[in-house]
Amino acid sequence: MKFRNLLAHLGPGFVTGASDDDPAGIGTYIQTGAQFGYQQLWIALFSLPFMAAIQEMSGRIGLVTGQGLAAVIRNNYARPVLFFVIFIQVATNTINIGADLSAMAESARLLWPIPYAGLLALTTVLTTALIVLVPYRSYATYLKFLGLALLTYVVSAFTVHVDWGRAFAATFEPHFEWNRDFILTLIAVFGVTISPYEFFWQADEEVEELVSRHVQTTRAALRFLRQDTVFGMFFSNAITFFVIVTAAATLNTHGFTNVQSAAQAAQVLKPLAGPFTFLLFALGIVSSGLLAIPVMAGSSAYAVGGAFNWSRTLSKPFWEEPRFYAVIVASCAIGLLVNLLHIPPFKLLYYSAVLNGVISPVLLFIVTQIASNPAIMRGSTNPRFISAMGWTLCGFMTLAVVALFI
Repeated sequence: MKFRNLLAHLGPGFVTGASDDDPAGIGTYIQTGAQFGYQQLWIALFSLPFMAAIQEMSGRIGLVTGQGLAAVIRNNYARPVLFFVIFIQVATNTINIGADLSAMAESARLLWPIPYAGLLALTTVLTTALIVLVPYRSYATYLKFLGLALLTYVVSAFTVHVDWGRAFAATFEPHFEWNRDFILTLIAVFGVTISPYEFFWQADEEVEELVSRHVQTTRAALRFLRQDTVFGMFFSNAITFFVIVTAAATLNTHGFTNVQSAAQAAQVLKPLAGPFTFLLFALGIVSSGLLAIPVMAGSSAYAVGGAFNWSRTLSKPFWEEPRFYAVIVASCAIGLLVNLLHIPPFKLLYYSAVLNGVISPVLLFIVTQIASNPAIMRGSTNPRFISAMGWTLCGFMTLAVVALFI
């Protein structure tokens, strides 16, 4: 199969899964591996079916209703619920964007001798321009290509000495510690794994595919949605697994348990794992940001546009959708300004992940309820086991947040 044909067979589910491994996710996984070694590897396996279930629900909502998630919430929930969800979603996305921009600039500075401020501005302009100026079909292909670039993290795990026996044992034998640091890290990992911005993005991307490819809501379309989503979530969790493994085998093994910045992580890896692993990690953070930031900004624009019933599509140029693209530009610009707070990049990444984990139960409840409602879904509701997984995940995330505050 030619490379172009391979990209054509990857859909919104793959892009969503790949964008899940943004610099916030990579930073959280590095800190997890550095702090707890292999002990939290089980999360990569445990979260896979739940991720696939919730993203299939989100995609199903878009595919069946022909509307984005925000529009469906607007039509079926009270306005205070709608605006609360949208406000939290956009605020969290903006913080994530700011943290990702900073992590990208920090990593790029290790590769090119350009001042941090210049790289920060450059990455902001580049990522904003890509989503605003590049036509949708080309843009979607670009996102798929960047998703495949994350395979550098798989390669990096095989450039270091890994205790694969311990790694696989930790993957299949869940380990839990009843202390604040362990629970905080657990919520952070689930926060970047079960990310609310992905719900909005995938629902609206399925709508974009309906329009651009004239797709019909058939059993074949729903089957492709499931296959594409499962593959995307498997890819995402595989990257999670290999990042944690690499950090555990290098940083944790040598006593570096508290990573404060992307630069520190890469610099420590260089003497421990060699220049090749250092290069793979630095390039991985830059490419993951180029993938995830447009997805986050687009997710915010879809959410705001759906809440206020604007026309909203990436298939039209910016002069035909000025309000939609204005949200994208504003998200990136405010994200840039977040860095004026001078919070260490990885700490900002880490706590934005925790914030995602805290707000996700609300959105999990709403998405599961909508996708299970026959009046909304026109006879194409969730299979029962998908709904059961959605409710289980909602309960699990709620208990995790309660445990954190207790």
